[in-house]
Amino acid sequence: MKVLPDTHTLVWGLQDAPPLSKAARKILIESEVVVSVASLWELLLKKDKRDALVTDPLTWWGNYVIKTNLPVVGIRQSHVIEVGRLPPIHRDPFDRILIAQSIVEKIPLVSKDRQFSRYGVQVLW
Repeated sequence: MKVLPDTHTLVWGLQDAPPLSKAARKILIESEVVVSVASLWELLLKKDKRDALVTDPLTWWGNYVIKTNLPVVGIRQSHVIEVGRLPPIHRDPFDRILIAQSIVEKIPLVSKDRQFSRYGVQVLW
């Protein structure tokens, strides 16, 4: 099964961090993980915040995504069009593009954010 982790899940999973649930960890190990370039964009924009997930996103992405050859989903026109169709349940633009990518690509999301399921996407945690 192919899965798309949200940004927190991606970082926690690749760094084997405790906030990841046992079920989510198993899903990430046993599934084909694809990551969104939106996660890199989010990490870059939030790197200087006090609670930043990653303080050096380019190095982190190089080490954890590029060097491990994780498939990366770009942001396509169809994804942006889908964002325009989404109801305003979730306000975070990065989460909204991940939800749109999940819908368009028919890939379940791995996230602890329960709001995602309100969009009708499959959410695993």
